[in-house]
Amino acid sequence: MKDNKKILAIIPARGGSKGVLKKNIKLLAGKPLIAWTIETALSVTCLDRVILSTDDRQISEIGKQYGAEVPFLRPEKIAADDTLDMPVYEHALAWLNDNENFCPDIIVWLRPTAPLRIAQDINNALDILIKKEPDWVRSVCEVEHHPYWMYKLNEGSMEPFIEGIQIKNYMRRQLLPPAYRLNGAVEVAWRSTILEKKLLYSGEIEAYIMPSDRSIDIDSEMDFRLAQTYMKLKKNE
Repeated sequence: MKDNKKILAIIPARGGSKGVLKKNIKLLAGKPLIAWTIETALSVTCLDRVILSTDDRQISEIGKQYGAEVPFLRPEKIAADDTLDMPVYEHALAWLNDNENFCPDIIVWLRPTAPLRIAQDINNALDILIKKEPDWVRSVCEVEHHPYWMYKLNEGSMEPFIEGIQIKNYMRRQLLPPAYRLNGAVEVAWRSTILEKKLLYSGEIEAYIMPSDRSIDIDSEMDFRLAQTYMKLKKNE
């Protein structure tokens, strides 16, 4: 608990993966990818429970080996490529309420594709939610490629991607205003935001800013290699 709030962490890890085969259990620096998120979540002392939501029995068994609770298997109908996060939230919360009478105040959503987050990232996001009381707190990092320097093509002719931007006014990086992207590492919300307000990553949102070296979101083999490199560098620091 934090400030007498009951906090649940949900790690979504379905079995299907098109970009990288069996991505969630692919070995990264000697451990299945989901292990990094599970171990980080378990190190956050204010989390009351760490639940793995999966439709896959192999992922379920590996999750249990690393300490996550797997009280249910997610139905196939909400484990498809195009399944939104909302029904996954709703299913987990309904199951825990109906079967275990467990009703958290706060839900922390931890995607296994962000293995470089640390416990402090989760704690900091929770602090923002409790102190400022927005609907959501979402983790971000500064963009690698600024949108002011992006173009669209019109029959081969380059035009600024953002209409109205005079790129000649931003020829030097120092002139660019800070821009941020979602990094998929930490999402935090009130239970009421999800179940009563029915707001999925919308409403009043506060940002938690993370450094780029903890913001790798694994979606490809190249991302895996990049994460491996960062982990080796950190190990040798």
